[in-house]
Amino acid sequence: MGGDGLAVFGCAGCGAVLTAAVSKVALPIHLSDTYWETLHPPLLEAGTYAVDPEPYGPPWLLWEEVGAQEAAARGFFVPVGALSEGAPDSVLLAPGDMRGTGLVPERTEGYCRGTDGSGGPNLACLGCGLPVGSRIDDCGQWQAVRLLPQAVVRLPGPPERPLMDWADLSAEGALWHGLSEYRDIPAGVSLAHVVVAAEGGPVEAVSGPVAELLGRALAALLPSGKDVKRLGLAGPGLGEPAAELLLVPVHPQSGEVWQPRGGAVAVPVEAALWAELAFPPHRTRLPAGGGLPAGVERDDPLPPHPRMPFQPSVGAFRHTLARMSAVQEPWLRAIYKRGC
Repeated sequence: MGGDGLAVFGCAGCGAVLTAAVSKVALPIHLSDTYWETLHPPLLEAGTYAVDPEPYGPPWLLWEEVGAQEAAARGFFVPVGALSEGAPDSVLLAPGDMRGTGLVPERTEGYCRGTDGSGGPNLACLGCGLPVGSRIDDCGQWQAVRLLPQAVVRLPGPPERPLMDWADLSAEGALWHGLSEYRDIPAGVSLAHVVVAAEGGPVEAVSGPVAELLGRALAALLPSGKDVKRLGLAGPGLGEPAAELLLVPVHPQSGEVWQPRGGAVAVPVEAALWAELAFPPHRTRLPAGGGLPAGVERDDPLPPHPRMPFQPSVGAFRHTLARMSAVQEPWLRAIYKRGC
């Protein structure tokens, strides 16, 4: 298919238009985990698409059938259950951005409340009947459409949109998105990267938002002792603290990791979560000077207070480690089996 930026996808069989013009973004990190028996929102915002490099769809093979050596060649370094023999590089979109397709009645498998595409492509082109992808909206699944890379083509469309720089991303609010509330998933992914970067040694998160996010999990997973590596926060609009490890943002369009200049190890963090850490949202509407008028204090909400300590997603943590070759080291393999 080729190309980035704005795109229109069409049916490879008859050329019918299947989508509106959509803009490419990085693959959402939230794909690393889901919530069992819960209805999920769309994975991608309307008007955007992403490409998943991992194979997807049937046939499925058990780990034992594939073998450790072949699985490692595919980027899986510990047993992860069934592996897909489907095509890689499927195109993901929000379901509402599809047009010119219909469900294949005999392929509407699902667990309870929708379809999951487990039996093969369940969307077909209305023009020629060619299966073009799967709509996924069952409970326990992020809502999305996956287009088969071999069944769709890029059609002529609007000029490609240039990548936004970090200043524009912040000014236009593009660092935040509709999945920001599911912060435990990107936190689990970043936790995996911190643990790998620790190389088996202790890590101390700097006090404040970083410690609140990962401090408890790091204390539980890593040993204490000497030669402690400090974990800080850096990125556009921030300085670089004295730390060996720095949480830095991932560009939401390109997927590129912001790089520190001082030689610290960059630990990638999903952009919306990083923005929350770097620029905490205002939690009250108190005026800059003076106080609220008498009788109005009761209407001002208290800062949100969680019912229990924050816990990064165990599923996202293990999902990420399973795809990092370092997990084959004995100390890290033990952490993988234990979870966070």
